[in-house]
Amino acid sequence: MNTETLDPRYRDLDLWPTQLAVEAMLEGQMAAIAALQSQTAAIAAAAEQAAQRLGDEGRLVFVGAGTSGRLAVQDGTELYPTFGWGMERMVFLMAGGSGALTEAKEGAEDDAEAARAEITAAKIGPQDVVIGVAASGRTPYTVAAIDQAREAGALTIGIANNPGSALLTHAEHAILAVTGSEIVAGSTRMKAGTAQKAALNLLSTAIMLRRGLVYEGRMVAMRISNAKLLQRGQRMVQDIAGVDAATAASALASAQNDIRLGVIVALGMPVAEARMLLAEHGGDLRKVLQQLGRRD
Repeated sequence: MNTETLDPRYRDLDLWPTQLAVEAMLEGQMAAIAALQSQTAAIAAAAEQAAQRLGDEGRLVFVGAGTSGRLAVQDGTELYPTFGWGMERMVFLMAGGSGALTEAKEGAEDDAEAARAEITAAKIGPQDVVIGVAASGRTPYTVAAIDQAREAGALTIGIANNPGSALLTHAEHAILAVTGSEIVAGSTRMKAGTAQKAALNLLSTAIMLRRGLVYEGRMVAMRISNAKLLQRGQRMVQDIAGVDAATAASALASAQNDIRLGVIVALGMPVAEARMLLAEHGGDLRKVLQQLGRRD
């Protein structure tokens, strides 16, 4: 596997001046991002199908082991505060359980039967989208989860760093970042991990875009959880609805800090009616505003 081989250029890395070592590591990080340039079409195709498959009830399922699993969980957990994607619409399957997020669980990544059992227990089905991440692309736990999910009718997406690996061939959508040898041989938390995190960011954000949870480049579905975000939400309502600050603040408060709802209320619609209209359009603010004749 490319991700496991020793690069002879770095055989004496421990003897290098620290600054040169850091410069070499930074170069590797930039190369990791560049490795995704060829994958934009694959990421877009996966995102479009995922957004369509999820419908009103489907779940995003993140699967992985070790570093890859931790990155997948991190990406998923950020979708709730950023895009308002409900936690009940996410499933996290980490080899070794949630404890493996902070402490390595020996042998957990080899337990294919556990992965199959967890997919079954989570009642994964045709409305769900399962994203498996593994640098090697052959981690038994992750590959088995993808296999079981696909058998259950879920849409499956694989993210890996080795071409031709099982994860990429078993998943319906394959995202490959060929990052090659690590500067510290086998330490896939470095280049491979960076490429995986970037791929997950691109994929999940594109899914949220296609779900209508972004409007004019703004996080209009974000969860307001502190004073800073409240001010940001009020500014969004003010700018999108074209009202003054006091009207925006009042509308957002009436909407219980739901920014999309607040915009509609700021335009003069009662809360209950605005909520029904937003629900009719699947939470897509643009579609609501188009119906109201406020946007093309």
